[in-house]
Amino acid sequence: MSTIKFYSGEKIPLEMHKVRIIQKLNLPPVEQRLEAMKEAGYNTFLLKNQDVFMDMLTDSGVNAMSDRQQASMLEADDSYAGSATFTKLEEKLTEIFGTKYFLPTHQGRACENIISQAYVTEGSIVPMNYHFTTTKAHIVLNGGIVEEVFIDEALNLTSTCPFKGNIDIEKLSNLIETNGADKIAFVRMEAGTNLIGGQPFALENMREVRKVCDAHNLLLVLDASLLADNLYFIKQREEEYKDKSIREITREFADLADITYFSARKLSFARGGGIITNSEEAYLKMREYITLYEGFLTYGGMSVREMEAMVVGLDETMDEQMINQGPQFISYMTDELIKNGVPVITPAGGLGCHVNAMDFISHIPQEQYPAAALAAAIYIAGGVRGMERGTMSEQRDANGVEPLAHMELVRLAMPRRVFTLSQVKYAVDRIVWLYENRELIGGLQFVEEPTTMRFFFGKLGAQTDWPDKLAAKFREDFGDSL
Repeated sequence: MSTIKFYSGEKIPLEMHKVRIIQKLNLPPVEQRLEAMKEAGYNTFLLKNQDVFMDMLTDSGVNAMSDRQQASMLEADDSYAGSATFTKLEEKLTEIFGTKYFLPTHQGRACENIISQAYVTEGSIVPMNYHFTTTKAHIVLNGGIVEEVFIDEALNLTSTCPFKGNIDIEKLSNLIETNGADKIAFVRMEAGTNLIGGQPFALENMREVRKVCDAHNLLLVLDASLLADNLYFIKQREEEYKDKSIREITREFADLADITYFSARKLSFARGGGIITNSEEAYLKMREYITLYEGFLTYGGMSVREMEAMVVGLDETMDEQMINQGPQFISYMTDELIKNGVPVITPAGGLGCHVNAMDFISHIPQEQYPAAALAAAIYIAGGVRGMERGTMSEQRDANGVEPLAHMELVRLAMPRRVFTLSQVKYAVDRIVWLYENRELIGGLQFVEEPTTMRFFFGKLGAQTDWPDKLAAKFREDFGDSL
């Protein structure tokens, strides 16, 4: 990858694209932001986009498509069966990943449903480097148990460990020996552990996991939704691969996995998903669920126009100058917050910048959802919508007991090729102001609590009038400014 050095000595990421289509943004005054947050039940998922200035909720389905992707959507073959568009996508996946079989789905969590339906049984165990909310929900729904076998460094919030997403090989082996291989549904590796800060795993680690799986005749399943970031980090941080091409690294990922699945809303910047494999047995086992839950085998619930965009997007994911944009901007934002004393997850991972809410507002106990409170406060302070990734994202067990999350994070996602550097600087500025006024932030409590996926549509209430006091302090410090 070419390195761009500024004569001034300033170290900033450079956009490797130009803006050709724009979407007008709206920055409401703080009083409107306060009312919008109250109406949304202090859940950033329930905010209306018209009230959001910078939408950093997620990178799922909101990445900017390239001109080539948008142009490709006009070529779609919308035949119900035997579509040429499907064949084009299938061939592109084979070209990049070297797989024979492709099962299309409407998005990533549909893949999780199908894999769980096919392989998870009552009491079976799925070891993984870390759970994701929907992954765990599908496994539990089918009677399975999630066991996380992450390395100890994974939960060290400030760290120099380059691959905190690694599986602990000893923990994995002990789990299999203790429970027996017949109790293991499959082993799952998430390329970019979402809930602990978008932290990658090393290919060396995946090779070791593969050996364990082979020794016990177990399937290794790869969640490749955040693969683009993981590819970049392997190229940057794993010495063995610094001279390898992105395509070569991608092929090694695929060769090590028995089944790979992905959300195209993240990987390839389209809206859809899919499962790929070289195992005819696995293909046939999962195939019937596609027509049952998704659609016919040549569209799987996807628009063929999105499938055309996926073909181009997968090609662009093999371009290092494209996949470096997210991690570089995330790293910049992380470094700027660190300079101002704001506690964040290090090293900077993929997907977004992750603010450590437990240290940011240490006076709020986990039972009062500090990450959710901080996400609400960030929106009130600047119209920036992030996502709670903490205890609110967990769910109560069968006895109604609420597990406390390992971390309380506010994820500020960095959709690819969407925000300019000045917008990132604006977000940093408002978060720094908020950190200096953090004692104003208070706790939250549920007023509407769904039993499943409560972080999507549950509503909370402030335990005091802290949101009003925060808005008043903003107006005092910023005057008439938005």
